[in-house]
Amino acid sequence: MKKEYIELYNKAVEAMNNAYSPYSKFKVGASVLLDDGNILNGFNIENASYGLTNCAERNCLFRAYMEGYKKENIKMLLVVADTSLPVSPCGSCRQVMQELMEANTLVILANLKGDIKEMTVDSLLPFNFNSEDLNV
Repeated sequence: MKKEYIELYNKAVEAMNNAYSPYSKFKVGASVLLDDGNILNGFNIENASYGLTNCAERNCLFRAYMEGYKKENIKMLLVVADTSLPVSPCGSCRQVMQELMEANTLVILANLKGDIKEMTVDSLLPFNFNSEDLNV
């Protein structure tokens, strides 16, 4: 793993350990690095009504926006889970990333073994639905 990812990775693992996942037992953590050097974390929170579950990536990005950051402030996002390969964000998270992050922002997918895969927002959802599709 690259040296510049270690702190982000450690914070995402720490967040993952706080996840509320009593149904799936699938804990996920995410961290964003912001242009001022701050790191914000998020983790998945499940609900007995599965559709109300919210993923780590979305919680992390929503937190950044709630604290006043915008897409241009987000330098990278790292997501981690206990998977055999680097964890892959769900479709909903990919769509939210497309809306709330710049297209070329780095997204690091990771697992607890330290395996990583580097992507960009655009490469995660190349044919995305966006504001241009709404004719606004």
